[in-house]
Amino acid sequence: MSRAVDQFLDAIERATVDRVDVFAVDATVDATVPHWRFTVAGDEAIRAEFSTWYAARGAFDELIRLPLPDGELVSYTLSWEENGIPHACHQVHVLTVAGERILADRVWCGGRWPAQLLAEMEAAADA
Repeated sequence: MSRAVDQFLDAIERATVDRVDVFAVDATVDATVPHWRFTVAGDEAIRAEFSTWYAARGAFDELIRLPLPDGELVSYTLSWEENGIPHACHQVHVLTVAGERILADRVWCGGRWPAQLLAEMEAAADA
């Protein structure tokens, strides 16, 4: 597995993505989020964007890492607390890595789920 991806995942959990030095200067992120798709280019812009996604310390409830010929596929469920309210999200990142740098990240995010929505999803799963 990639050291750059190790550091990225650690920064997500610690809410230090704004300071992590793993993205290539010309890295890109192609993000699909609920009802939208956008691109971010450049390491500074990526760190700024992701620092809004991962602004609070969290923990991976599920974490799957699969090697790819040019990087890794990472799937996880992340939980955190925001203003005293539990939240979670489910994401998949297809990361292109060269050496110690992430060159590209294609990411799919199911959205941010506050406690009330998490409870509704749990109830629906139990039905």
